[in-house]
Amino acid sequence: MTGDKTKFTSLKPKNGGLVTFGDNIKKRIIGIGKVGKDFTTFIDKVLLIDGLAYNLLSIS
Repeated sequence: MTGDKTKFTSLKPKNGGLVTFGDNIKKRIIGIGKVGKDFTTFIDKVLLIDGLAYNLLSIS
């Protein structure tokens, strides 16, 4: 999960869906796609979460 749209190499809008965090705060899912540095190394099915302040993944 990430809130940073610029991390995606491909992104599809997603209508509907919520993610619930440990403190019971709910955030809206606004997209799903691939995140990576190039087209050979990537993570698929990453959620774009509205208002998420931190990236919950890192590719370096």
